[in-house]
Amino acid sequence: MRHACCLSGATMSPKLKSISEQVVVVTGASSGIGLATALEPAKRGAKVVLAARSDRTLRQVASTIVDDGGHAVVAIADVARKEDVARIAEVAIAEFGRIDTWVNNAAVSAYGRLEQVSDGDARRIFDVNFWGTVHGCTVALPFLRRQGGALINVGSEVSEAAAPLQGIYTASKHAVKGYTDTLRIELLEAKEESVSVTLIQPTAVDTPFPEHARNYMAEEPQLPSPQIDPEDVAAAILKAAEHPQRDVKVGGTAVFKTTLSKVAPSLADKLGTKMVDQQKADEPARDPEGTLYKAGESGRTRGSVARAERA
Repeated sequence: MRHACCLSGATMSPKLKSISEQVVVVTGASSGIGLATALEPAKRGAKVVLAARSDRTLRQVASTIVDDGGHAVVAIADVARKEDVARIAEVAIAEFGRIDTWVNNAAVSAYGRLEQVSDGDARRIFDVNFWGTVHGCTVALPFLRRQGGALINVGSEVSEAAAPLQGIYTASKHAVKGYTDTLRIELLEAKEESVSVTLIQPTAVDTPFPEHARNYMAEEPQLPSPQIDPEDVAAAILKAAEHPQRDVKVGGTAVFKTTLSKVAPSLADKLGTKMVDQQKADEPARDPEGTLYKAGESGRTRGSVARAERA
């Protein structure tokens, strides 16, 4: 398994438990990065809270974990609603008594030029990606403060770079970075050093992300290559859950794109234009609505069937 991560020094240094001793909450746990992030700590002995809209899939995943001797509980939630996120915490406390790591991972997207994306779809993306992260942070912090813990927000390389045809997603991930960085500073200023705050910034990851996105294009959307495996991102998340990290860029392409955007932004813009064709597959669109407003039940960590079958 590849682990191409660039780590910067931690601002705070709380003492975090080993994964085997933790209660871990993961939003967006029904597929992709979230599912990979939930499965690995369960294998290592952690107690896992699976949160997403996908009732059937989450219950199947939880059942598999329990059948294998692990500990898992399900919290059906749309992170765009703060009351749903509060219920995730209630389920965790009722079942396991505490929360040690909270991973804000749930995200949605739309493929299309900025002027094509409706106001309603744009707001929905921000409601899930940005406000879902805000809700997760505000709900989780009081519980993490009790015994110390890790608050981990999943951003993207486009938290600092940009992706044409995914402009609203890019903007939402920029917002996640700004919120995460500010929260970290405020906790530091208040000398609240019991909670580690980490931003994870992956490059393109082989997950069902494109098929779940709202699609305005005539073609089926796809992620540009190269793509890393969701387990690579899960490994970075779980490392941050044990060892405080400020931010983690996962994949060499994430390091390259974010660096280029800082040191040569005009060149980054020109290279970015090539991503337009790279995000269009050679087949017509299958499900334009995606899972923007409905739960997805694929239950897969990977997007491409061939790679999923090899895993």
